Amino acid sequence: MSRPPPGPPPSPNQQQQQQQFQQRNVNGNNNVPPRPPVPNQQQQYSGINNNNNQRAENRIYRQQGQTIVNGGASSRPPMPPPPTQSVAPSSSSSSSYNEDEEDYSAPQNTGPTALRDILLEKRIVMQSYTPGQHREMCPQCNGGSGGERSLAVRIEPGGRQAVYVCHRATCEWSGAADLDFVPGKAKGSSSAQGGKSSSSNTATNTNTNNQRTILKKPNLPKPEDLKRVGPGALDESAKPWAEMIEERGISLEVAERNGVAVQSVFSPIEGKHVDALVFPYVRDGQIVNAKYRGPNKSFWQVKGAEKVLYGLDDCVDCEEIIIVEGEFDKLAFEEAGYTNVVSVPDGAPGKVKEGDVPNPEDDKKYEYLWNCRAQLDTVKRFVIATDSDGPGKALAEELARRLGKERCFTVNWPEGCKDANETLQSGGVELIRDSISSAEGFPLRGLFKFADFSGDIEQYFNMDAGSELRGVSTGWRSVDKHYRVVPGELTVVTGVPNSGKSEWVDALMSNLAVQHGWTFALCSLENKVHEHARKLVEKYVGEPWFDTTTYAKGAQRMNPQTMKRGMRWLNDHFVLIRHEDDELPSVDWILGLARAAVLRHGIRGLLIDPYNELDHKRPTGQTETEYVSQMLTRIKRFAQHYDVHVWFVAHPRQLHNWKGEMPGLYDISGSAHFINKCDNGIVIHRNRDEKMGSLREVTVNLAKVRNKVAGSIGDPKLEYNVRNGRYEDLPEDAAQNTNNNANKQ
Repeated sequence: MSRPPPGPPPSPNQQQQQQQFQQRNVNGNNNVPPRPPVPNQQQQYSGINNNNNQRAENRIYRQQGQTIVNGGASSRPPMPPPPTQSVAPSSSSSSSYNEDEEDYSAPQNTGPTALRDILLEKRIVMQSYTPGQHREMCPQCNGGSGGERSLAVRIEPGGRQAVYVCHRATCEWSGAADLDFVPGKAKGSSSAQGGKSSSSNTATNTNTNNQRTILKKPNLPKPEDLKRVGPGALDESAKPWAEMIEERGISLEVAERNGVAVQSVFSPIEGKHVDALVFPYVRDGQIVNAKYRGPNKSFWQVKGAEKVLYGLDDCVDCEEIIIVEGEFDKLAFEEAGYTNVVSVPDGAPGKVKEGDVPNPEDDKKYEYLWNCRAQLDTVKRFVIATDSDGPGKALAEELARRLGKERCFTVNWPEGCKDANETLQSGGVELIRDSISSAEGFPLRGLFKFADFSGDIEQYFNMDAGSELRGVSTGWRSVDKHYRVVPGELTVVTGVPNSGKSEWVDALMSNLAVQHGWTFALCSLENKVHEHARKLVEKYVGEPWFDTTTYAKGAQRMNPQTMKRGMRWLNDHFVLIRHEDDELPSVDWILGLARAAVLRHGIRGLLIDPYNELDHKRPTGQTETEYVSQMLTRIKRFAQHYDVHVWFVAHPRQLHNWKGEMPGLYDISGSAHFINKCDNGIVIHRNRDEKMGSLREVTVNLAKVRNKVAGSIGDPKLEYNVRNGRYEDLPEDAAQNTNNNANKQ
């Protein structure tokens, strides 16, 4: 077979675009950083890419030389070997190689060159290669010290050209890539020309021991051996297959347009020659593989042929492609008017393979995706219409993992129908069209619609006045007007030293334990265990632990039986998070134990007191503001995920010339993110001026309340009882609360 003819001459518009790309020093940019020699190839067609800079440094760039296929040449242009790789002298096996023989060198089928290959040569690693604007990591400056995605990449419509520029003023690296101007590829030709192809082919087909791999030339079907399957007169061997196709609801016109034929061929399964149905796998008008179906529903493919998708040429320049599990499903879709359909060549796996997606060179089961990357990279939407059984769902998952779940949609076939062909036979073309029109986005972790939470939303609308979603009572009438405790929120509490902020949070948790039966985890780093136990038990029983004159003021201490009752209550409602050595605990360590406390003890609240006693080892180059932002984000995620209310106590920074006034949330030491990130911000302030009122009066300043259903900004006041550590409503609020309770009774 001769080489494929060159393509049509470029149009005036294409010539103008080509001149523009040549002016940009296309693909020959002298500023392109050298490509690193790396032994292992990363997942180049994975839809979810992480750590672009690391991937760029660990990318191997395939050596794509001329590969002889069935006497012709593929459209892969030659690329020089990496700078560190030297081509050893030819071995005896390679020296005796002759292109006229039936063997050919093809250690790996890599498919036509894609735009991604050219960009990867420049170390530009992208999450998606669809036309449009993209922001990626610049391989020249690595995004500076902040690692920002400073490289703007625009992929032109059609996915054959791209221009890029780094927007960092100290870099400004720029260039372009164009599939029509690949070095070593003759303009308008699909094959490499000149001496480069020979040297590149030698490098490409040299394994790690510098030995050429000689493979048997695939025995692809010849046109004269194929008996057509279509309307009109047919060969006797084709008639049974034509009847079977029509019984499936597929017209012979559709079968003929898709190249379906019959061939007398040796069946490796039956061990003899049979009249088999042939599905030719075509790329760029050339047969590169063929799949056979024998009389007893046996299937096989041409040994050593390249794996590609069936129907690939029908999807050139398509923005949407439908992927099915079998060739008959593709034909069924065409009956419904869809030609942008491809079928996988190897059917479905038994189950989803655990672990990460293998590297392309190791991903043999799905190598057809890599071989077709030039056509698939620019597709914006994939509709995965595999079978509805277990293997079909596993195939859908495996395809989506490699194509990118954000581009994938899935079809739910009607009840009683397993695939597109059964749907065609059961309900006709309209049922197939309805199934495609109702295709749903492939589930993405962390991406939802409000309809996914419709049950929770309706429950929130129909909740009664006592629902926790509206917040539970704090136990103080004056505070409930402005602040009610909602599970899943973060409350930051601050106040100057000795203002009672930790005492107030203890009193609040005691009220919640008594009134609502809540359980808490306490990480109180400034309290000794026995001191913290005393404070909580005093608040519960309402009597002092000791009868000293320092705070009991002559009141009788609690008796042993009362103390034991308080300890039982304490043990039922509180667990401790404490570091058993002299090292400071980190936030992640605390949250890890808090998760365990949720599962083991069912805690509803978590206290972290205070911020400045934690271990804050920031990464090099990270500011405290950035650290606090990320820390509070992790705390909020924990609160929301486990439906736990978190109280985080933080001291204000040193106040110069302080004269007793109340601090604000922006005075918290560390970062303004304490007020920006929290759901509720509270400042506890004790009166220190007798002229302004009682010295036991405490202001609970609600400086921030995000959830207007649960509260509002305000500054209710409470009175601190020194004897038992309780906080009580002021007399006027307490009297009104008593009257309300009497009216309820």
